[in-house]
Amino acid sequence: MEESKRQRQVAQVIQGEMSDIFRRAGLNVIHNGMISISKVKVTPDLLEARIYLSFFQIPDSEKMLNTIKNRDWELRKELAARIKNQVRKIPVLHYYLDDTLDYVFKMEEIFKTIHIPDNPDEQEGN
Repeated sequence: MEESKRQRQVAQVIQGEMSDIFRRAGLNVIHNGMISISKVKVTPDLLEARIYLSFFQIPDSEKMLNTIKNRDWELRKELAARIKNQVRKIPVLHYYLDDTLDYVFKMEEIFKTIHIPDNPDEQEGN
């Protein structure tokens, strides 16, 4: 099922506000690494928000994800104070690891190992 306009609007608001909350709470730069919110998806009833986090140069991403999940109440409370006039109910937040960046780096490494000869004679073995 395709996302409705309202779902996209609420997702954009949540993503913007949560990015600012992360920045102010010091969660965006940790241990010389960076955490960013790559995507937010909202359920059709607007009661749940799936927040996809991208970790860059964070040694233990699972541990960091659990740290953020443990601070969920604090983050949701701050979000509620910011968007209470824009939504009827504050959505329940679920955090997920977005491994798109890891996948891109892995594919780049694979492409680097592939050698395509510039000279057509090299292909034939002459």
